[in-house]
Amino acid sequence: MPTVAAGSLAPEHTTAVPDADVFRSLLERSGLCLARLDLQLRVVEANDDFVARFGHSRESLLGRSFYELLHPGVHGPMRKQFDRLVEGRRQRFVEHLAGIGPRHTVFTGDITGIAVHDVHGDLVQFVVVVNPEKGEQPNAVVVDRNRILSDLDARILEGIATGESTVRLASRLFLSRQGVEYHVGTMLKKLKAPNRAALVSRAYSLGVLSVASWPPRVSPDFIK
Repeated sequence: MPTVAAGSLAPEHTTAVPDADVFRSLLERSGLCLARLDLQLRVVEANDDFVARFGHSRESLLGRSFYELLHPGVHGPMRKQFDRLVEGRRQRFVEHLAGIGPRHTVFTGDITGIAVHDVHGDLVQFVVVVNPEKGEQPNAVVVDRNRILSDLDARILEGIATGESTVRLASRLFLSRQGVEYHVGTMLKKLKAPNRAALVSRAYSLGVLSVASWPPRVSPDFIK
């Protein structure tokens, strides 16, 4: 992919201001949800769609760490992707996203991260484009300090994700079948899932279950 020149994005260069103004004008009309990050992954500029999606005022958003806008369950994979950009192993990435939006609700989608270099080839900033899943916001899960599962809930969820039956889970965790079903029902309500299959899918999409491990493991960030 061709290297993106910093001048087209950086307003601090006087000669680039007209181009930057045109660039931002096009972005605001494009429908993209976009922001610029510095090398410490702090937000230095964001368009209106980005500001609205994450539910902050523009003033409170600028200077904030990008990780503060993401659910802890996706911090690990996101760090790996940005590390690859910093190390020059790639110029862009596309990764699953679980972001924290208005009223502390979680939304999911994809994020594209792009490394931006100056004319000398030095990395100077990042551009991120967020593409939320369509129509998901009404069913978003409310973040409650991010710790939404008990340790027993987590073990049951991991078992369900591996395909264990209620009988097997009850035997392994020293519970009755009714006890397992009670915990499953609690998690269905918390993650707003209609059945077990949807529960597992929802857990993966929100980063509750790590996509990088087998057997499935619940991130400690979600355990009370």
